[in-house]
Amino acid sequence: MNREERWQMYSKIHELKRLNLKVSQIARHAGVSRNTVYKYINMMPEEYQQYLERRETRKKKLDDYHGEILGWLKEYPDLSTAQVYDWLQEQYTEINVCERTVGNLVNQLRKEHAIPKTVYKRQYEAIPDPPMGYQVQVDFGEKKLKDPDGILHKLWFIAFVLSNSRQKYVEWLDRPFTTADLIRTHENCLRYYNGMPVEFVYDQDHLILVSENHGDLIYT
Repeated sequence: MNREERWQMYSKIHELKRLNLKVSQIARHAGVSRNTVYKYINMMPEEYQQYLERRETRKKKLDDYHGEILGWLKEYPDLSTAQVYDWLQEQYTEINVCERTVGNLVNQLRKEHAIPKTVYKRQYEAIPDPPMGYQVQVDFGEKKLKDPDGILHKLWFIAFVLSNSRQKYVEWLDRPFTTADLIRTHENCLRYYNGMPVEFVYDQDHLILVSENHGDLIYT
C-alpha cells in the first residue's frame, strides 16, 4: 500500500466514524481489520502524517537489502518472517529494524514478485534401524506453550534422537536458532551421549544449514 492509498484508507475510516458507525461496521465498509480501525480512528491528520514519515524512514533502512531478501524468498519460498529477520541479524549486525518492518517488506516482495509461501509436504518411508550408536536423527520445530500466568509464548526446539535406541536430547529457545546455537547444541548433544555417531541425519535441514552459508556447508 503506497502513501496515497494509506491516506485514502485513513480518510475512509474517519468518514465512516463521522457517521457514528461501530468499529466492526467501519472495518467491514473500509475493508480493513478492526485492529487497524482502532489504531487510526483517534489519530489526528498531523499525527498520521508523522506516523507515515516514521514508517517510510524505517522502510528505507531495508532498501539496501531488498535484492538479498528477494533472492532468499525466490530460493526458499517457504521462509517465514522470523527466519528472514534472523538471517539479517546474523549477517548484518549493524542493521536496526524490528521484525514487523521486515515482515512488511517480505509481504510486499511476495506480492510484487508473485512468490506465495509454499508449504512442502513431507514424504515418509520406513527404513531398517542402523546399528547401535551409528546414527543420530536431528529435527527442528516450534511450539506455543503457556507460562504459569497463562500467557502464550512461542518456543523453538532442536531434537536429537539415536536412531536405534530412540534416546533423545532436546534444547529449547525463546527465539529462532542461529548458526552459533546449532554448533553449541550439537556439542552439548555429543557430551550428553558421551560419544560421536558415524552420521547425523537432518530433517528438512536446507533452510537452516545451507542458506546461512550461501549454499556451502562449512565443516569445523
